[in-house]
Amino acid sequence: MAMRRAIACALKKSVTATSTNLTSFSSPFSRNLHSSSDSKKIVGVFYKANEYASMNPNFVGSVEGSLGIRDWLESQGHHYIVTDDKDGPDSELEKHISDLHVLITTPFHPAYVTAERIKRAKNLELLLTAGIGSDHIDLKAAAAAGLTVAEVTGSNVVSVAEDELMRILILVRNFVPGYQQAINGEWNVAGIAYRAYDLEGKTIGTVGAGRIGKLLLQRLKPFNCNLLYHDRIQMDPELENQTGAKYEEDLVKMLGKCDVVVINTPLTEKTKGMFNKELIAKMKKGVLIVNNARGAIMDTQAVVDACSSGHIGGYSGDVWYPQPAPKDHPWRHMPNHAMTPHISGTTIDAQLRYAAGVKDMLDNYFKGEDFPPQNYIVKEGELAPQYR
Repeated sequence: MAMRRAIACALKKSVTATSTNLTSFSSPFSRNLHSSSDSKKIVGVFYKANEYASMNPNFVGSVEGSLGIRDWLESQGHHYIVTDDKDGPDSELEKHISDLHVLITTPFHPAYVTAERIKRAKNLELLLTAGIGSDHIDLKAAAAAGLTVAEVTGSNVVSVAEDELMRILILVRNFVPGYQQAINGEWNVAGIAYRAYDLEGKTIGTVGAGRIGKLLLQRLKPFNCNLLYHDRIQMDPELENQTGAKYEEDLVKMLGKCDVVVINTPLTEKTKGMFNKELIAKMKKGVLIVNNARGAIMDTQAVVDACSSGHIGGYSGDVWYPQPAPKDHPWRHMPNHAMTPHISGTTIDAQLRYAAGVKDMLDNYFKGEDFPPQNYIVKEGELAPQYR
């Protein structure tokens, strides 16, 4: 009961985001999203909470919590299957690909929805992301197949922006070596202080200034930094004034000015591997990088090499490729990093918001009603602008 009340409360408080303009057309290949009110087979792919599942009644983003919607779905006659087993031909997900109608997954434990899987999913109509970021889906294949792809836009932007601010401070203040000294019984102030700085007066640039980027800039303003941003769309003057941020049309020029770079751009064909050896070389020596966007935006080995040489003074983020990251992923062992598993957007507060958003969209789906426009990533064969 407490969980249901929390989800209901979260739904009322859900972020109201600005609409994403989708130029829609009627595709001859579109699958009828609202073809009937018959029972639907819905599969959710989430991470397992294991022993932590019982420690918080609002831990709904896990296999055990199942977004808190099982009773509601089953009371309406729908079949709801939840698993964390998502990879390979013998996975639990693969067993259901051929006849599922809806697939719900998250960026934190993504089920990679390839063109091959879409081809085999003859009954699939709807792909929902519980959270933000649908790049684990082959969006072009989904559009060609007439599928609808949607996410809970705005559900965890506060969570990610707060996490980015934390990571900036961790890198600037050289926190991780100090923590390691504390747990190892050491005391060597010089070993930390020689590369610890104040945030005030530093130049910080965000690559991408969408919902998360704007929130980060607003939170950085009180630190009296020099704030820059690069984006395909310039903010309106009032918002620029509120954030104190200056627009930089030329990405390379902006990167060359920055002491700290924060990546807030979606993963697309254009941004995949964008931060390669050549681009990193154009950044300041000792630059600090925070990336909570997507791991594949970075050239993995280029980051390792630059951290090892000192060209990157510190790298922190919670996104990897693939996810979960294998034990031998080189970012686990490179110097001067402050990496974590993908956690920034799955706080308990964020879970309640994206669980409420998924429930709301499923309710619309069953009723044959549209979703909020900003939630669509693929609609009637057309991709949202940020993924084109």
